[in-house]
Amino acid sequence: MPTPPLATLPIRRLTFRDLSACADLSEDRGWPREEHKWGLLLSAGKGYGIDGPDGGLASACVVTEYGAREQPSLGAIGMVLVAERHARQGVGRRLMHHVVSTMDSTPLTLYATPNGRPLYEELGFKVIGRAEMLRGHFVPGADGPAAGVSTRSATAEDLPALLRLDEEVFGADRTHIVTRLPAFADQLRVAEEDGRIIGYAAAWPNMNTHVVGPLIARDTPTATALVASLAARTDRPLRTDIDVRHEELLAWAKARGLESVAFNTVMTYGITELPGDWTRRFAPVTVAAG
Repeated sequence: MPTPPLATLPIRRLTFRDLSACADLSEDRGWPREEHKWGLLLSAGKGYGIDGPDGGLASACVVTEYGAREQPSLGAIGMVLVAERHARQGVGRRLMHHVVSTMDSTPLTLYATPNGRPLYEELGFKVIGRAEMLRGHFVPGADGPAAGVSTRSATAEDLPALLRLDEEVFGADRTHIVTRLPAFADQLRVAEEDGRIIGYAAAWPNMNTHVVGPLIARDTPTATALVASLAARTDRPLRTDIDVRHEELLAWAKARGLESVAFNTVMTYGITELPGDWTRRFAPVTVAAG
């Protein structure tokens, strides 16, 4: 039987049953398998993929929608991957065209690697910012925790306050992400002042690291207190993606052992700026989910 051309292969919705195939695709491109992260994205978002004629996935991506279910106010595209054996044949471009058209009038965002940026620009995405990925073993500073900022483990009773704070800062409802954090993350901590929650952060396992995200905080001292409190409770290296406009937090983290690994470009389609309050939004849950 002749092998059908890639251009004729159907694009289908992925489900949680495709978790292993998605992890295989990550591994094929030299990425970690990241099954834990794929599990979150496939359960909370919508996966799209093209099955390869020789087995496995030829291409895949995930869209995480935020806001009202009937009319999302933002969609985040992530994990855009093409199998090495099908690279440079237009498969990724075709899949992205499909996703953009499927999302219709919903504004979109993504974090682009240097390799992916030209395709996204071709599709009409615009650059609005950058994020710096940091990684390393956290070394506590002699100055101790930020003065006046107390942190503790989040409890079930904190959920309503967390959801209100998160929507206010993120600019769209992401209940389906926040409510999954207690099971997804190894740590979920809040910062308080006079009994009021002024920030929160999670640390979730990714291969041999703990990824810090989301990181929502009233200000930089609150953000540093949250990161330090998470670091004090793990022996793993930390990894996180910080908006480059938060220069003070980046300098603080680098002074405590985290090193710059890479930069990703923040891009949008259909809007010129992301909603919410960037001054309190320090790091995403994961760049794949916006």
